[in-house]
Amino acid sequence: MFDYGTFKLIWWLLVGVLLVGFAIMDGHDMGVGTLLPFVGRDDMERRVVINTVGPHWDGNQVWFITAGGAIFAAWPLVYATAFSGFYWAMLAVLWALFFRPVGFDYRSKIHNATWRSTWDWGLFIGGFVPPVIFGVAFGNLLQGVPFQFDEYLISTYTGSFWQLLNPFALLAGVVSSAMITMHGGAYLAHRTEGVIQSRAVKGAVGAALVMVVAFLAAGFWLQSIGGYRISSVVDASALPDPLAKTVVREAGAWMHNYAVQPLLWLLPAVGALGALVTAALLLARRTLMAFVSSALAIIGVIGTAGASMFPFVMPSSTMPGASLTVWDSVSSHLTLGIMFWATLIFMPLIVVYTSWAYRVMRGKVTAAYIRENEHGAY
Repeated sequence: MFDYGTFKLIWWLLVGVLLVGFAIMDGHDMGVGTLLPFVGRDDMERRVVINTVGPHWDGNQVWFITAGGAIFAAWPLVYATAFSGFYWAMLAVLWALFFRPVGFDYRSKIHNATWRSTWDWGLFIGGFVPPVIFGVAFGNLLQGVPFQFDEYLISTYTGSFWQLLNPFALLAGVVSSAMITMHGGAYLAHRTEGVIQSRAVKGAVGAALVMVVAFLAAGFWLQSIGGYRISSVVDASALPDPLAKTVVREAGAWMHNYAVQPLLWLLPAVGALGALVTAALLLARRTLMAFVSSALAIIGVIGTAGASMFPFVMPSSTMPGASLTVWDSVSSHLTLGIMFWATLIFMPLIVVYTSWAYRVMRGKVTAAYIRENEHGAY
């Protein structure tokens, strides 16, 4: 059995893996939804687009639910503070996601152009809004969130929803949205052919270029933003107490980990170069490799955010000493241990089942396929 400090670090890595898994698996569904009204010009073309993700979009939601559940169980203080502080933002995500199950299931039930067009735009909202808000949330985490604790560790959020929509956070939202659109476009290009594939390639390449520009701009901007640094001694195996440390804010503090571990520069490099390689592969119609490269870009971008902030998870701008970190916002040693062994059992099962499902459903989706399966296809 690992000691408490090791489990804390392991769960920081595992939560990162779950977030990456969500971005890769559910992300390409959302990216396809974002591109739906633009790559499909008539009803049949849009049905082709929808059916590239129709059989498995709901299964991919497992990553979203699991990531949220893992944060709740492994980082209860983060879960409580984030979901109360970002309450309206989380509701906006939830409301946007409502369009997905209803849109997929009811869009093609009625042969009415207005009805179907309305749900097409509903699927667009369900695919476009969540990545933007998640990116905005990460942008605010990097700047610090206005919350504080009292002596009973009850958190109070002192900001507002509109304060979340600041320039840097919106830029992070652009990075996230473009990244997910690129990923969805790469998947759509792999599963379609002809004019739909050509439009998907154009959309994905454009999104990749926007992502790289916005990602680099955010990186340069981040160097001038006041980051956070723990100035007191940290006992990684101590019982969690977010008020038992001293934290200072310094310009460029988020770059400290890269100075200590230069290999971490591989993460932003993979993020930017992965997107550029994805664009090049799509233009060459090597769609499967483009999808893999796009997934690597996602790993690089999310990994960059995690590596920059470590060990911070949710810094506080109003009470820096109350900032939540990997070491002091976690559950008990026993809880982390039980969750770890459960993850070792069930995570491989999810990966194996998902791989099998995608293998069964591989191949191109065409108008002929839709006509042959008129009553079964979305």
